[in-house]
This record gives sequence, structure tokens and C-alpha cells, in this order.
Amino acid sequence: MPHEDPAAKTTYQKKREKSRDENRPWPPSPCIQGKLTLIKHIVRLLIQRIKEGKVVIEGEEVGRAGPGLCLFLAVSKEDAQEDADYLAEKAAGLRIFEDEAGRLNRSLVDTRGEILVVSEFTLYGDCTKGRRPSFTQAASPEEAERLYKHFVRKLQAMGLKVATGRFQTKMGVSIVNDGPVTLMLESSPRRGH
Repeated sequence: MPHEDPAAKTTYQKKREKSRDENRPWPPSPCIQGKLTLIKHIVRLLIQRIKEGKVVIEGEEVGRAGPGLCLFLAVSKEDAQEDADYLAEKAAGLRIFEDEAGRLNRSLVDTRGEILVVSEFTLYGDCTKGRRPSFTQAASPEEAERLYKHFVRKLQAMGLKVATGRFQTKMGVSIVNDGPVTLMLESSPRRGH
């Protein structure tokens, strides 16, 4: 096996090797760091195709939907209305319902399905360190509620029947997943989607 020419190594490679020799942690390459930054600041939407779903708070049913979708929405610190708009349109238009031939060719709009939207900041739980998730990337409750309400209004403006949970409240969420079909969407149209 030919030896690597030390002169051909980049400055980054040399510093990384020196760091390894001294047992010091070294950050990822600038390329990877840029990608990690993009991943951190995006709205997250967990989509579940459902036969039915409901939200109960202290024994009272506050929202019910189905058949259609249950959408768990998480908002990060740097999200804006464009992010919520993009995801609302994407979720409503995803072709994840069967047509007459049994193929996933129909959207929620096509099927006139219903939506249950639940705020879910724990989708931003970072479990990379220790055993307790960190939620430092999640938006403040005030900002998250503003974008959550905007997201719901956007879906309603499309003529869809939308039920919700109650923001910043402990909820019992029951769903019957249809399929199962479960998808995770992450979006930031400002970053090239």
C-alpha cells in the first residue's frame, strides 16, 4: 500500500491528526458543520395517516378527526411563517392515500379527509448527550403557539376540516394509524426547498 504524501494533506487534516494525537475532541469538517446548522433550524412535522384520532384533556374530548391525517408539529427558534406555510401545503398535497387500484395516488385534499393537529415540541428533543433530552432548539412557547395557530389557519384556508389539541396542555392523544403510514417532514423553504 503506498504511503500518503504528508505534503499533500490539507491544513484541516493536519490539525485533526494533531488533535487525535493529543486526545482532544475535534469538530466536524466545515462542510458537515454547515449541514448540521441547516438541520437544527427547521419546522418538523410528523404525519400519520389515520382512520380516526382524538384529543382528550382531563376527561373531556377537545378534538376529533378522521379518516385523514394526524399532524404533530414542532417549531424551532428560527422558524418563520414561510416554514409553516410550506409544510401545511405539503401535508395537504402528499399523495399517501390509495386510489381505486390500491396505489398511493391521492392526497388529503382529493379524499376530503380530516386533520388532527397536535403541538409536539418534544420532536426537538436532542438525545445525543446523557439520558435526559435537551429541548434547547425548540421555540419559546409564545413563538411556537403563534406559528402553530398560523399553520392551523393555513390548513383551514384550504377548505380542510381541522381539529386541534390545546397548546401547552397535557393531552391524551389517541389515534388509529391507517396502514401504518408515518412520515417525517422537515422544511425550510428559505433554505432551498
